[in-house]
Amino acid sequence: NTIINAGCKAGFGVEADSLRPHVITSQPLRVPTPSLRTPIWQAALSTLNPNPTDNCPLYLNYATVAALPSKVSRHNSPSAAHFITRLVRNCLPGGINRCIVMVCERSEVFASACALARAFPLFTHRSSASRRTEKKTVIVEFFLVGQNNGPIEVETLKCLASATEGVRLAARIVDTPCNEMNTNSFLEEIKKVGKDLGIVPTIFRDEELNEKGFGGIYGVGKAAVHPPALAVLSHTPDGATQTIAWVGKGIVYDTGGLSIKGKTTMPGMKRDCGGAAAVLGAFKATVKQGFKDNLHAVFCLAENSVGPNSTRPDDIHVLYSGKTVEINNTDAEGRLVLADGVAYACKDLGADIILDMATLTGAQGIATGKYHAAVLTNNEDWEKACVIAGRNCGDLVHPLVYCPELHFSEFTSAVADMKNSVADRDNTPSSCAGLFIASHIGFDWSGVWVHIDIAAPVHAGERATGYGVALLLSLFGRASEDPLLNMVSPLGCNGDSPDEEMERDSKRRRLV
Repeated sequence: NTIINAGCKAGFGVEADSLRPHVITSQPLRVPTPSLRTPIWQAALSTLNPNPTDNCPLYLNYATVAALPSKVSRHNSPSAAHFITRLVRNCLPGGINRCIVMVCERSEVFASACALARAFPLFTHRSSASRRTEKKTVIVEFFLVGQNNGPIEVETLKCLASATEGVRLAARIVDTPCNEMNTNSFLEEIKKVGKDLGIVPTIFRDEELNEKGFGGIYGVGKAAVHPPALAVLSHTPDGATQTIAWVGKGIVYDTGGLSIKGKTTMPGMKRDCGGAAAVLGAFKATVKQGFKDNLHAVFCLAENSVGPNSTRPDDIHVLYSGKTVEINNTDAEGRLVLADGVAYACKDLGADIILDMATLTGAQGIATGKYHAAVLTNNEDWEKACVIAGRNCGDLVHPLVYCPELHFSEFTSAVADMKNSVADRDNTPSSCAGLFIASHIGFDWSGVWVHIDIAAPVHAGERATGYGVALLLSLFGRASEDPLLNMVSPLGCNGDSPDEEMERDSKRRRLV
């Protein structure tokens, strides 16, 4: 259970505004008498030398003070979100009731809250957890420093609660193994969110997918015990000026199909549904906070399994776009299901902006690293916006090369419109994989298409991070009624007068 409050004292008699942002973790009931607090606190601070972080235990490890980097590079988040998660995981004292005091500037509250949420994953099957009778409670308190350091509003706390709930929901789904989180179970998660929001999902399953022309999703998932599905949650408020679609890759397990993965690369493939999990968590949070435009969450669900009905290399499938695809690698399955998803968003949902999110390529981790997702888009302004949104929320993003006229020829087929895997794996495979998806709405499409490859940042070690929830909330914050989400969006309302805001609102919201 995570409880988020505001207005605490920053720490044991010290002036908070004299510090760089710090994380203070403690169990208040065990601290010594007030007369001992100030000198011990000052002594602890004097020992801290963050390079990039540092921590010091207090009161026989009943409390810990930890310092964040004094500065970060331009491609990192000013909140140092990744260090916050790491420090809390490593330094938080044990116990049933725990308290975290986060000292930061107002602009870093959203990223800090999401970073703290990642330190407390929900999924576990340890036998000790089932025997525990008492629930652990973590109280998170914020102390604001800097210019805008007034009290945190109740609405802001509700937004933080929704965002952290979304992050932990996404992480729980990704952490859950496929013997529990199969396509049936994922659909139940979608239905639960829909019920909570008063939305009935649209679902196409099994042979109905084939009949309606979803050859990508059906072809990938037809060999599995639990059939594939396309599910859609739709939020359509009055007064909407544009239509946005988030499309998530939901491969609940990826064996590679007949192009089967090896024994060292297959473990961890329960995480191949990370894109769909992030879309679900973000959709729940953003609708709760008042999304002003039409928003569709499209989930492309399948298990890439091996069996008598498996797709074979050399098979040709007709996808929802009408284009034909020669399969030359059944382990390049994510792009097939997403191609159906974005084509549906374009043709049936009439989306002006389509964003797909996926654990798409192992090459993403090589191209942009463990912490930065890769963005590929047909719009330079949105590329910049994704980078800024990532810095604002802690879900970091870095661009890939977008050049279809040079790279799409990698998919040339002699017998179909395209193959599904590149001819040259040394020629920016992450960019090419994204271009495959884009080709099914057309490179000349007039709308905005954004592809986010989250293969590496979806997990840290063996734990899911809930990556993508904070990014979507921040990136589309301008379409939200929530002031905090507006503040962390790439085009926040800082410095805009009401008249200027009204005049530019339509144009700017269409951008982000």
